[in-house]
Amino acid sequence: MIILAWLFPQVGIYEGKINLELITDIGITLIFFFYGLKLSPKQMKEGLSNYRLHLLVQLATFVLFPLLVIGFLPLIKTEEQHMIWLAMFFLAALPSTVSSSVVMVVLAKGNMAGAIFNASISGLIGVVVTPLWIGLFWQAEGVAFDFTSVFLSLFLKILLPVILGLALHRYLGSFAKQNLKALALFDKIIILLIVYKSFSKSFTTGLFDKISFFDLMLIGLSVFVLFVIVYFLIGLISNLLHFNREDRITALFCGSKKSLVHGTVFSKVLFQNVAGQGLFLVPIMIYHSLQLIVVSFIATRKGDSQ
Repeated sequence: MIILAWLFPQVGIYEGKINLELITDIGITLIFFFYGLKLSPKQMKEGLSNYRLHLLVQLATFVLFPLLVIGFLPLIKTEEQHMIWLAMFFLAALPSTVSSSVVMVVLAKGNMAGAIFNASISGLIGVVVTPLWIGLFWQAEGVAFDFTSVFLSLFLKILLPVILGLALHRYLGSFAKQNLKALALFDKIIILLIVYKSFSKSFTTGLFDKISFFDLMLIGLSVFVLFVIVYFLIGLISNLLHFNREDRITALFCGSKKSLVHGTVFSKVLFQNVAGQGLFLVPIMIYHSLQLIVVSFIATRKGDSQ
């Protein structure tokens, strides 16, 4: 998608009656409607009681990650460096992923009910918390940030479809379960279209002419270091809280994940008028690949050891 956006950006920036903006908006609504259909109220209730696990996962996702990145803000000197830092901070402020977290926890024989609850609630919390974090630093740079309009847009595109899907779970939940592969393919197509559109806009404005190869390598290294630090700290805190093996696995896998789906959707809403929209997707795309590779390896090892 990035290569296509570089070679053929015209489709991504086309503003006719039927354009990628409209198509992806409809696609986002359907993604989260189907997500609501797949949520089981019974499984959500089963995971409610383990409050220590939930607190650790959500605090790691929405507090530990952002604070670690904020610690590097005093080192930022130039406008280009600040854009890169803000892209890293956007990654840090995102909610946890859903499907891969649950799959990895099941593979490692962890607490599945806890994983389903935390992965699901994380996306809903992120609708409020992620814009609040980002708004702090947009305003710090003198850029207008209307939280009310951002929240309303995210509510209409994410929360409302999830609520409708959850309400219809009793009637259409079986349909969603029978078509999981098709729905997963649909999710990926919409994400790819958002990535293409974002990078088309960035390439046409010449954003990446200002960012060096060294900066991109620095983003990759920073993403890896961020993952390692968070994973280590969650493991340390889990031990201090005397979590059992199953809860420790769930805390590690859910608390260290970031959602590419939410990242692409949130960037579309938060940075829709920003020329560098594509840059904000670079850290989350690298992180998404990293977490799948590293955590799947760890999950397999843990599962085989039982």
